[in-house]
Amino acid sequence: MKVRAFLAVDVDDELRERVCEIQDILRGADAQIKFVEPENLHFTLKFFGDVGEGKLRRIRGIVEETLKGYEPFDLHVMGAGVFPSPRYIRVVWLGVENPGVFSELQRNLDMEFARIGFRKEREYVPHLTIGRVKGPRNREKLAALIDELENVDAGTLRVDRVSLKRSDLTPEGPVYSDLEVFRI
Repeated sequence: MKVRAFLAVDVDDELRERVCEIQDILRGADAQIKFVEPENLHFTLKFFGDVGEGKLRRIRGIVEETLKGYEPFDLHVMGAGVFPSPRYIRVVWLGVENPGVFSELQRNLDMEFARIGFRKEREYVPHLTIGRVKGPRNREKLAALIDELENVDAGTLRVDRVSLKRSDLTPEGPVYSDLEVFRI
């Protein structure tokens, strides 16, 4: 049996609360945004798609081995932005100030995952997705609010674990559950 899986760093309660405050500010645009539910907020390190048990075992081994080279570190979450561009907003996110260790960890994991058949990321930008735009209503107002939040300080996250997650798609949205949590 295959599971839809990804590797992530979960958001702690303090950061989750601050993100919800930022989402509330963005609700003021009255745009067509589907906000990420508080319990689903995370930084994705790698999306695997549908994988079987054999591949999951290999993923677990790579994560365990790679994390041996790291100590817990802080991630400063700061600044709102969009993908793909301000003129065509599909994703609203919060960025990372000084992503050095986080980006290095992602690159090292990605390199190892490529050795077992996963496609390497072209250009990984550390970000926390907080909403997805579903239509054009009030796009200008939303863009203006995001511009105002360009330097918003959401806080610091202590990264001391990485989670291998399962994603089950439902009509209400995705439901995530931990397959395994790895300590750094």
